[in-house]
Amino acid sequence: MDMFIKILFLVVFFAVMIGVGIYCRKQATNVNGFVLGNRSVGPWLTAFAFGTSYFSAVIFVGYAGQFGWRFGLASTWIGLGNAFIGSLLAWNILGRRTRVMTQHLDSATMPDFFAKRFNSKALKIAASIIIFIFLIPYTASLYNGLSRLFEMAFGIPYHYCVIAMAVLTGIYVVLGGYMATAINDFIQGIIMLVGIVAVIAAVMQINGGLTESIAKLSQESVKTAAGTEMNGAFTSFFGPDIFSLIGVVILTSLGTWGLPQMVQKFYAIKSEKSISTGTIVSTIFAIIVAGGCYFLGGFGRLFGTQDPATGKPVGGYDAVIPGMLENLSPILIGIVVVLVLSASMSTLSSLVLTSSSVLTIDFIDPVFCAKKSMSDKKKVLWMRIFIVFFIAVSAFIAIVQANSPVLFISQMMGVSWGALAGAFLAPFMYGLYMKRVPKIAVWINFFIGIGISLASFVCNLTGVRFDDPVLEYFKSPINAGMLAMIVGIVITPIIALIAPAKDKDRINSIFSCYQKKVTVSSKKSIVEDEPEEAPAEKVKTAAKTAKGNTSAKAKNKNNKKRK
Repeated sequence: MDMFIKILFLVVFFAVMIGVGIYCRKQATNVNGFVLGNRSVGPWLTAFAFGTSYFSAVIFVGYAGQFGWRFGLASTWIGLGNAFIGSLLAWNILGRRTRVMTQHLDSATMPDFFAKRFNSKALKIAASIIIFIFLIPYTASLYNGLSRLFEMAFGIPYHYCVIAMAVLTGIYVVLGGYMATAINDFIQGIIMLVGIVAVIAAVMQINGGLTESIAKLSQESVKTAAGTEMNGAFTSFFGPDIFSLIGVVILTSLGTWGLPQMVQKFYAIKSEKSISTGTIVSTIFAIIVAGGCYFLGGFGRLFGTQDPATGKPVGGYDAVIPGMLENLSPILIGIVVVLVLSASMSTLSSLVLTSSSVLTIDFIDPVFCAKKSMSDKKKVLWMRIFIVFFIAVSAFIAIVQANSPVLFISQMMGVSWGALAGAFLAPFMYGLYMKRVPKIAVWINFFIGIGISLASFVCNLTGVRFDDPVLEYFKSPINAGMLAMIVGIVITPIIALIAPAKDKDRINSIFSCYQKKVTVSSKKSIVEDEPEEAPAEKVKTAAKTAKGNTSAKAKNKNNKKRK
């Protein structure tokens, strides 16, 4: 009976997801429909698409487990940072300007934006390669986190879980494109909101409620770097390691500003109202989901055993959250599985759609079809093929990585986030606001983001240790990603002052999109496009206008004669 309840949850969930894909297939016949949903996605769908792409099994299992263990209840600051920096500020600073300028440039992807904003096809190709390469480990980490919960709930071997998730996500994304993803994200977001509240309440009751859980956690002690015992550190305001905590907050919050799968949500916004509503909804969603995940992870030490030699939990950080949940009732475990499945599949669908569209539009088409661009129908076909390819490659990596002790979930995600955000955040943000940003500044950001993240990855892979505490601090993929973003934000305006962009007329033409008058300037309002008349209709309209003018003149002449 217990197993029947769990399986019933899954069957209903999968049936709904695939049904939505079939329902949306008619809207995914061209590039604009498949990638952006014809730029007609409403505020709630956009907000939930943003939030569910943000939070996945990586957050719930990997980050909540690792940082809850390391920082205790202070890890809740990470969730609040995600809400107010990663959602609220992102929507306010990037949302409107991204929608206006990308439509003005007729840009559907981030590499295409770089090409048209900075007048460089080489930037477009380089950005598309970076996105394709560094989204793969991120996607693999999604499979990893979800499959651990499946093993705990159903006893199914890891690789079967990976394959099942890959196939089901591929079906509805291939069928329905962005619109299917957005609708499913909304459904999955509702599940995540209800699920996280139910799970927190149930887990707290295991130790006698919230107050008793906090009291027990306060008895846990930790050794500081100086070797002294720190009592009550895991219930303190900033936890036992405030500097590492700040690094995580910055990477996971500010980093979303440069992630292509997140920024692309702003491309598809329907109207001005969508931005205002989307900002509020996505922020509240992040407070509940991200704040709840990290708050729950903060109690991880009450459910796991610490390895005295390493200070890490027995079984690794990725085992912390599954260990907290394994004694829940079958119904709650079913809710948890669907919760994490929702979070993971929504993020996975966003990642594979972004990667396939970037590879097709920004690499295959300009490189191999330089003389004659592919038709819309052919582009959509290639995107569907690459979705299958991308899912298969990342699933294979996830299966191989499961048997490797080198990287756990948060490290894989840290490498991806650090490289992508370090490379793209500064040039994208400044490209929306500053006319003076030159092409060379974008290239420098690409090299800095990739270089710092890869250096950190190699150091961790080879086990190198530094005597210098600063170098040792930035060896972490998370802290390295934070460094890459901060360096880019600081040096880009300096480069713009030293070597400003030269093609002023072209840049002024691009930035004119913010001065276009509607009721107010476009920098303050987005209006829905009115359908343009076909040439034949324009001729008819002009004829009617001319006829109307002639009739008016005749009437005026008759009136004068009468007088």
